[in-house]
Amino acid sequence: MKLYYSPGACSLAPHIVACEVGIPLELVRVDIPSKKTAAGDDYWKINPKGYVPALELDDGQVLTEVGVICQYLADLKPETNLMAQFGTIERYQQMAALNFVASEIHKQVGALFNPHMTPEAKPVQMGVIERRLNTLESLLESQPYVAAKHYTIADAYLFTILGWAKYLKMNLDKWPRTQEFAARVADRPAVREAMKAEGLLK
Repeated sequence: MKLYYSPGACSLAPHIVACEVGIPLELVRVDIPSKKTAAGDDYWKINPKGYVPALELDDGQVLTEVGVICQYLADLKPETNLMAQFGTIERYQQMAALNFVASEIHKQVGALFNPHMTPEAKPVQMGVIERRLNTLESLLESQPYVAAKHYTIADAYLFTILGWAKYLKMNLDKWPRTQEFAARVADRPAVREAMKAEGLLK
């Protein structure tokens, strides 16, 4: 399988999950602005949406969207318990956590990378982000991970997005549990493995 990625982008989440479950992936780096792979291929032809990640299966089919790819990889190795079984309430709780990370944290924080965001709009966007992080902080008061008392794919996704804070110069001091969560996930061997492979760690 091939994972189309950009270092440190949201594609890091499925990369981490693949390392967690022990599935080797061929990494194909994508330059997001030019929509070209490292080999010069047209990324639009691989993923018409134009963004990473995309997972090309061995039969040539392509999956997109972080949460979907993470679930697919985890389901290939159910014994790792990174995603609950189909039909269980735990599965739906974890899917809810994935959607919260995707729509309420990823998209809100990611908006700050928009070079066209005006100085007037940025405080408004930060206000939305603060409310979402307040919710996350409360959630982490009762459990160490976002979807359960144990680590799941939702945590790999959340960790990836929280990692953008340093590039955006976002101060997370107001959310100590969130910072503790990020540090806890950063210590996982699979997380370090994926980050090293993307050149994010020495």
